[in-house]
Amino acid sequence: MLVGAGFLLLAGSAYAAALETSIFAVRTLDIVGGSPRVQDELRSALAPELGRSLLKIGSGEIDRRVASIPDVVGVTYDRRFPHTLHIRVEAERPVLLLRRGKHDTWLVSARGRVMRRLRTAKLSSLPRVWVPTSTAVSVGETLAPRQGGLAAAALAPLSRGTFPTPVRFVREAGVELTLVLGSGLEVRLGGLGDLRLKLAIAHRILRAVNADGSSSGYLDVSVPERPVIAGSNSQVSTGG
Repeated sequence: MLVGAGFLLLAGSAYAAALETSIFAVRTLDIVGGSPRVQDELRSALAPELGRSLLKIGSGEIDRRVASIPDVVGVTYDRRFPHTLHIRVEAERPVLLLRRGKHDTWLVSARGRVMRRLRTAKLSSLPRVWVPTSTAVSVGETLAPRQGGLAAAALAPLSRGTFPTPVRFVREAGVELTLVLGSGLEVRLGGLGDLRLKLAIAHRILRAVNADGSSSGYLDVSVPERPVIAGSNSQVSTGG
């Protein structure tokens, strides 16, 4: 019993020493995922962890340090002894440009988070949505549904090739959404309900009618069971 107690005391002393000394001090931040910009932001945010013992680092403190970085959804970490803190990044995915008036532009993620302000919109091919000039916008905030949040949610599931030409901008009318393609064709979604089904039906119909990107008019899939194409009153069958 005395020997066992001695081992426990020794282990406790060793652990206490590891906590308070540089035996396992963080010397390297190994960041995986995200763009170089995001990784640089994380290194700056996590710089205070350098020199601390790996044994003292906890997820709560790391989450607090990265919460203010608008390009990051979250991170996971593990300790790689003796001196490395390994960080894996889940980065925000930009899907939209929020426009206010002629000059104000912000980059918005698939979750509706304002990632950063841009000097110009001309260098980006992302879809646009316009909000009133009186709308207050702050980097890091999550947009309200009718201030760009719905538009971001509508664009989030889109993948390359869903439509014959990319989405140029999103039109919001209350909770009703319309995607306007580069060709001028309007894809009228209605609300966000059954969004993935509506997008799949739109993709299938545009392929069936051999839309080549020069089409205009509209495709209304707001009622997925009864889609309507162009200005016709005729309905397109989704069966078969």
